Amino acid sequence: MAGSMFGVLASGRLASTEFQQMDETHFLCTIPDADNINHVVVFLTGTQPFPDGLGGSVYFSWPDPNSPPQWMRLGHISNDKPSAIFKISKMKPNETTVGPLGFGQTASHTAQIGIAVETLDVIRNSSSIGDPSNMSSYMEFTQKMIESFLNYIMSYAVNQSQMVPNPAETFVPLSQVQNWYQNFERRLQQNPYFWRN
Repeated sequence: MAGSMFGVLASGRLASTEFQQMDETHFLCTIPDADNINHVVVFLTGTQPFPDGLGGSVYFSWPDPNSPPQWMRLGHISNDKPSAIFKISKMKPNETTVGPLGFGQTASHTAQIGIAVETLDVIRNSSSIGDPSNMSSYMEFTQKMIESFLNYIMSYAVNQSQMVPNPAETFVPLSQVQNWYQNFERRLQQNPYFWRN
C-alpha cells in the first residue's frame, strides 16, 4: 500500500494526496492553517484498493508541541465506502493567547489526519464520534439527565394558592420548564450534537 491511495479534501481547499507512510499500516497527512476548516473529506483516490478484508480507520488530531498527540477516531473508509465527510469544527481546542495589545488571539493550528489500515472486523467493532452505538448511549444519558432535572424541579412545584409571599424568591412557571424539556428532547432527536453549535 502507498500513501497516494488516500486523499483528503478540506472545505475550501484543493484536494491533497500527500499522505506520509509511517509504517506498514499507518498513514499521516498534515493540514496547515486548519483553524478555519469545518469539514474534511477522506477518500480513496482510486489508484489502489484496500486488500480484501481490510479498510482504514480515520483519526483526527490537533498536535500540541507540549504533549503527545491526542487522536480522535472519526470513522472509516473501505472499498465499499470509498469516501466519508467529517465535521471537525467542534473538535478544535479553545486556545487563546494574549497578544501584544492585550487582545485575545487564537493560536493558528496545523491539524493531522491519520489512517490506520485494519481488518474490517476490527473497524466494525471500533467506536467513533459518529457511531450509532455511541450516539444511542449518549442520547440515553442525556434524556435520563433531563428527566432527572425535570423530576427534581417538579418536586418543588406548588400551585398558586400554596405560594407564600417571599420577595427574595424567584418563581418560574413549571409549564415553561416542561416546554424547554420538550424542545430540548425534540432537538436531541434531530441532532444529538446540536448543543455543540
